Amino acid sequence: MARGVAAAAAALGVVAVLLTAAAAKVCTNTFPSSDSVATHAERAAAQLRLPAGLAARGHGHGHGHEQHLTPTDESAWMELMPRRSLGGGGGGSTPPREAFDWLMLYRKLRGGAAAVDGPADPFLSEASLHDVRLQPGTVYWQAQQTNLEYLLLLDADRLVWSFRTQAGLTATGTPYGGWEGPNVELRGHFVGHYLSATAKMWASTHNDTLRAKMSSVVDVLNDCQKKMGTGYLSAFPSEFFDRAEALTTVWAPYYTIHKIMQGLLDQYTVAGNSKALEMVVGMANYFSDRVKNVIQKYSIERHWASLNEETGGMNDVLYQLYTITDDLKHLTLAHLFDKPCFLGLLAVQADSISGFHSNTHIPVVVGAQMRYEVTGDALYKQIATSFMDMINSSHSYATGGTSAGEFWADPKRLAATLSTENAESCTTYNMLKVSRNLFRWTKEIAYADYYERALINGVLSIQRGTDPGVMIYMLPQAPGRSKAISYHGWGTKYDSFWCCYGTGIESFSKLGDSIYFEEKGDTPALSIIQYIPSTFNWKTAGVTVTQQLEPLSSSDMNFRVSLSVSGKTNGQSATLNVRIPTWTSASGAKAILNDKDLGSVTPGSLLSVTKQWNSNDHLSLQFPIALRTEAIKDDQPEYASLQAILFGPFVLAGLSSGDWDAKTGSDVSDWITAVPSSHNSQLMTFTQESSGRTFVLSSSNGSLTMQERPAVDGTDTAVHATFRVHPQDAAMLHGTYGATLKDTSVQIEPFDMPGTVITNNLTLSAQKSAGSFFNIVPGLDGKPNSVSLELGTKPGCFLVSGADYSAGAKIQVSCKSSVQSIGGILEQAASFAQAAPLRQYHPVSFVAKGVKRNFLLEPFYSLRDEFYTVYFNLAA
Repeated sequence: MARGVAAAAAALGVVAVLLTAAAAKVCTNTFPSSDSVATHAERAAAQLRLPAGLAARGHGHGHGHEQHLTPTDESAWMELMPRRSLGGGGGGSTPPREAFDWLMLYRKLRGGAAAVDGPADPFLSEASLHDVRLQPGTVYWQAQQTNLEYLLLLDADRLVWSFRTQAGLTATGTPYGGWEGPNVELRGHFVGHYLSATAKMWASTHNDTLRAKMSSVVDVLNDCQKKMGTGYLSAFPSEFFDRAEALTTVWAPYYTIHKIMQGLLDQYTVAGNSKALEMVVGMANYFSDRVKNVIQKYSIERHWASLNEETGGMNDVLYQLYTITDDLKHLTLAHLFDKPCFLGLLAVQADSISGFHSNTHIPVVVGAQMRYEVTGDALYKQIATSFMDMINSSHSYATGGTSAGEFWADPKRLAATLSTENAESCTTYNMLKVSRNLFRWTKEIAYADYYERALINGVLSIQRGTDPGVMIYMLPQAPGRSKAISYHGWGTKYDSFWCCYGTGIESFSKLGDSIYFEEKGDTPALSIIQYIPSTFNWKTAGVTVTQQLEPLSSSDMNFRVSLSVSGKTNGQSATLNVRIPTWTSASGAKAILNDKDLGSVTPGSLLSVTKQWNSNDHLSLQFPIALRTEAIKDDQPEYASLQAILFGPFVLAGLSSGDWDAKTGSDVSDWITAVPSSHNSQLMTFTQESSGRTFVLSSSNGSLTMQERPAVDGTDTAVHATFRVHPQDAAMLHGTYGATLKDTSVQIEPFDMPGTVITNNLTLSAQKSAGSFFNIVPGLDGKPNSVSLELGTKPGCFLVSGADYSAGAKIQVSCKSSVQSIGGILEQAASFAQAAPLRQYHPVSFVAKGVKRNFLLEPFYSLRDEFYTVYFNLAA
């Protein structure tokens, strides 16, 4: 009890220091200057407009849970005391008052004057990426391979161009553009991400070409660091830190340094490159001296003021480094990057984060988590827990993402923030770190559920299909928006390199890092918390675990997982813990081990099975999966009707250019129905050729036009050029069409307007009447594979494209009896080829009833350039 009271008092001391720091200055990510700008986007735009050369001119843990609060530790702190305090009075053995206050400040910062034990409970250990392999052909594997292709495309000499130039070495080739451009102050940040991403991708694939490339980058950076001779390593001059320390405008130099240090540390801990460890130690020592100089020359407050610029996860990487080096200088420096003005607010569990730049501060929380793992200081566990609760309850969208225009809004006021600039990708990357750490500490399923939601909807969504190096910055959440149309839109391979490109290449390199977690001990245990088809070489137990999923479709009522074991535990018992997600239901949930039903299954829990595992052991899991709606996080009554639609963990977006009024019923099944898989066989695209170009029949905004066939997949044009063509004869509804469909009366339904058909008047209608049928007849041009679309109510009248083949030319109706054909122009204009559809229904597709029109719902992550709506108005 006495120890508990002492710990509580110590914690209150820390909070007092943190809150004092918060009250003493503005806690933000911009310097107090008239020309400062707040967002990365604005800074990049400003610097990319600078004249050439202007910016350049001046402008894996092995935690020992150390009991680190020792006299030696305090001595390291006392060496930092400002010089103005060193000449204070006091004689004999009594320290001067200033020195005593300085020591007391550190004891409050570190959590008390007495030693703090490491965390009482052991953490789950992350499975090594070297032992996890994703199953080929799956969505996750394809995302990984697309990223691998991009990493292999990047040229090492172009990546390190600015590093060589800064070090005075000869630079080969030309530098990359975008945020890695030689005039951009953030240059070098992506290279740090590249080092982390390649280390993790190599561990995930053991691609030898990638290993050689990443090793060559480390070698060049090592040459640069040696040439400069101080331990400093960056693509920009150290003068940037002079400006940061003088509190004048500069774009986040410590942010970039964090990326480089973390990349080098990952090259050591994940890829085994010992040279990289020497390099990051040299960097840490250089910056330790810089920070020491600021504090001694000015004050600790001056150092904290310099943290008002974005510093990334400097505290995080330094705590990680300390677990390797045991160098108290690294521990002390880590403490000095624990941003007190922000962590102080979280320490008292106050949701006062509105107005903060989101991705400046989430990494600080990740660093606070690392502080807890290293020191056992429970305050920092509380800080992380409180922060995660704030985000989940008040600041996150249905996708799991957070932030609007890079900042947090007021709590539970998200409705007004819906725009093209929501859910910055970097914030999702960092929130996944927060949630996985909390799960490792607590085994609480809510954190694993969040990870699943954010990974599926917030990470898989940022890649443009299988296009390597094409990723997105923001995930628009407003109605009728497209990922392709926002401030940034889709990036490019060699001229973007935004912050979200860096976190993006990391995310897709480590897709296997949070599927499996281990517990060592007399009875080893393995927790399987993400259902991603993969294999894990569980060396501790001597077996390999293979995870497979049955393909999911919208007509399925169950999500099915199969876990099989190969090898033997050799007489040793081992435990498998499997996550029962909260989105399932107890009714119908099953767990079957080797044909034996394991009994009741509780959503939101871990199901544990302990036995001596042998080859051919098989655990089958069945989780009922259902549709549900989820209200936007906004407690104003007028926004209670804004709801997202989910199918298990999948956010469903409706293809829409702005409509969001749904027509609901008493139950979700009353207004949302599955799209039968057989409907894919009824999809087609109608095309015409002219002057070597292909045009497609398109239905958009109530008009029928001809549009040029899109050059890439995943476009809105592809959506509008795809039609469900279903016959009047019900007996043919489930048939598979051949190359052409002729001599058949059909209805033509635009792909994104389910339940609505084109009428003979060229309008759209939900009413099925005689005027909504067309006769597909042999093409008037007489070509063997062409067809013409004859009006059902006016035989001899056809849809024609007209003589103008420019994109947007409107479809008309012409009749053979009233139009004289000249040179076969009518016959040509009325003849179309039936082509394979430019778009198909996703296996998980639904139709939701709307007030004005119905919505086709598809998984948000699967969309590319299409226009969509995430939140629907259910009050209509």
